[in-house]
Amino acid sequence: MISYLLEFAVVAVIAFYFFRWRAAVRRRNTQSWDSIVSRLRTDWNANELNAHLRREEVQRATPEENWQRIHGAEGLCAMYQNAGVMLEMADYVARNSDSVDRELLGALRSDATQIRVRILMALTQYAVRQVNEGISANALSAASMYAEMASRTRQLLQVNAGFAMPAYSGSMA
Repeated sequence: MISYLLEFAVVAVIAFYFFRWRAAVRRRNTQSWDSIVSRLRTDWNANELNAHLRREEVQRATPEENWQRIHGAEGLCAMYQNAGVMLEMADYVARNSDSVDRELLGALRSDATQIRVRILMALTQYAVRQVNEGISANALSAASMYAEMASRTRQLLQVNAGFAMPAYSGSMA
C-alpha cells in the first residue's frame, strides 16, 4: 500500500514540474520583443566593460582593483541577468527569422551558460572570503565572455533582426 502511495506521489511531482515547465516555455514564446529588451539592466553595458578590461591594466592591477573595475557583486549580478536576457533575445530572433546562423546561436547559448556558471562561482567564493586572485580571475573571465556575448548578440541582431537594433543598442550602448 505504501509503495502505491509513493509511486503516485512521484508521478504527481513529475507531472507538476512538467506542467510548470510547459507553462514557462509557452509564456516565454509569447513574449514581445519590447518586454524582453525592457528586462536588460541598462546600468551595465558591454562597451564600458571592454574599456575597463584592457589586458595591460588588468594584469598590473590588484584583485581588489579588478573587482572594483567590474563593479563587484552588483556588476556580476547585472551580467548574470543580462546574459539570460540576451539568450532570450537570440531565441526570439531564431523563432522569428528564417536565416539564423546556427553556429552563432550555439555560441551564444554556450557563452550564456559559461558566464552564468563563472559568475555563480565568483559570487559563491566572494560570499565566503575576501576578494583574492581566484575570485578576481573568475569575475574577469566572466566579464570578458560577457563583452564577447554582447558583441555576438549585436552581430546576430544586425544580420537577422534589423527592427531590434535600436532598442538593443539603446539599452546596451
